[in-house]
Amino acid sequence: MKAIQGTSNKTYRQIMGNGISYEVPKFQRDYTWSSENWDDLWQDIQVILSAEDSEHYMGYLVLQTLDNKKFIIIDGQQRLTTMEILILSVLKSLNDLVENNIDSDRNRQRIENLRNAYIGSVDPVTLIANNKLKLNRNSDDYYRQHLVLLKDLPIRNINTSEKHLMECFNWYYKRIKNEYTTGEDLAKFIDTFVDKLFFTVIEVSDQLNAFTVFETLNSRGVQLSSADLLKNYFFSIVDGTHPHISEIEELENIWNSIVGILGENKFDEYLRCFWNSYNKLVRKNELFKTIKKNIILKEQVFTLARSLRDAADIYLAIQSPNDEMWNNMQEARDAIRELQLFQIKQPYPLLISGYKYLSKEQFTKLIKCISVISFRYNIIGGLNPNEQEKSYNSAALNIVNGSRFNVHDLQPVYVPDSNFENDFRSKQFKPSSQNHKIIKYIFSKLARQDYESDIYTVEHILPRSAGGNWDDFDQDARTRSTYRIGNLTILEKKLNKDADTLPFTEKCLLYKQSNVLLTKNISENNETWNESKITARQNNLAKAAKTVWKIHELSKEK
Repeated sequence: MKAIQGTSNKTYRQIMGNGISYEVPKFQRDYTWSSENWDDLWQDIQVILSAEDSEHYMGYLVLQTLDNKKFIIIDGQQRLTTMEILILSVLKSLNDLVENNIDSDRNRQRIENLRNAYIGSVDPVTLIANNKLKLNRNSDDYYRQHLVLLKDLPIRNINTSEKHLMECFNWYYKRIKNEYTTGEDLAKFIDTFVDKLFFTVIEVSDQLNAFTVFETLNSRGVQLSSADLLKNYFFSIVDGTHPHISEIEELENIWNSIVGILGENKFDEYLRCFWNSYNKLVRKNELFKTIKKNIILKEQVFTLARSLRDAADIYLAIQSPNDEMWNNMQEARDAIRELQLFQIKQPYPLLISGYKYLSKEQFTKLIKCISVISFRYNIIGGLNPNEQEKSYNSAALNIVNGSRFNVHDLQPVYVPDSNFENDFRSKQFKPSSQNHKIIKYIFSKLARQDYESDIYTVEHILPRSAGGNWDDFDQDARTRSTYRIGNLTILEKKLNKDADTLPFTEKCLLYKQSNVLLTKNISENNETWNESKITARQNNLAKAAKTVWKIHELSKEK
């Protein structure tokens, strides 16, 4: 990966080597780890201490550097900060021994050696600490003036980050005091785990490359926060203008409001959705570079940040049919429920711009159209969902520029009637919880009845585990037929359980007891059940589906 200058696995001892220092960007998020995180690390250390060959992987560190001596921590500050506080709690325990005149000279030497190796030096005259780790603007003074100097920790007039630092120190200090009583044991505790905790260290040359690394690692399931990177970029722009403190506080309040609405995990996905709701489509790996190119002034930062905050509620609402935003908008609520069922995300940027710029009536029309398109394109057609992004982005830009929705903007992703009917005729649904819900939804729409409640379940007329009662179907026919829509129906749970693998004629007796009309019709219109019957039924369902999931303006064949 060209964005990466170097990648290596390093132990904690190697990471904190001579002459190396680390800095948390001053506007990066505060220290937030809690007792659950502290305990996880503590338990991991106890395990590796109990076995000579044991070690523990601490994950990725993403660092930015120009000289290989001073590093900016792009990702990993929570872990490195916690490690430093853990070591400081050991130094505090050693200092307690010194103050109690227990092996004072040797314990003073241990404190000095361990401090120089892992924490940094302290000027003996000024007591100014030259630390290996510098925290952000809300944390570093407390860390430097109280924790590093092993002073009593103030508990009043401290911010949230400082409170977490204090609680972390006290949490580890209590356990260290209970577990280790001699200076030799305390020093050995550190000396052992620093060689058994190791990280994958990724070095980059700038923030743009760091963002590229984040996107790549996230695609591999390693969840890093590019939101932190963007936040630091925004604040660095504002900070470069020598702002009044109120400007920094305002930006921080806006940012915290966004994160408070969305949570940390949803921000990255939201950012791209929002950007694409009013800008030309940008792919994931180009997002940060595009933002850096377009957002260069303080005024632009505040405009984008406020817009992100204002649209965050919309972003959450279009994923939740029960959101109060849809009160008195029942048709929109129904369409959102369908998109949630389909697990479709590609329309989100279009829906954000649509809700912001369209009337309620126009927005409802838009989302109903998207639901129909999603059913045709994604659920039945099984087409590439990424191809939809371009059309949805084009429609979003037209809405932004003209404040109106033109249904013909969606023509490229509307599957034509003939294609949709053919796709429906051959469609199968293999067993899964989502497919179970989708099948119930399909038959509810076709029958214009609500079969989506838990009272009903999906019945396979030709059973999934068909035995000797179904000899009319050879193995190949069973493979072709079992999961086709034409072989499926809706049945009350109790009747479904009784039907099980009974022969068709006996199943029909149960079908006649059902309140589901389309299931009754199977028993009334069929004396036998075979592959041709399944095909014929599915063909009829396909013709009906073509009229149920339809956008009339777009249904003229090309």
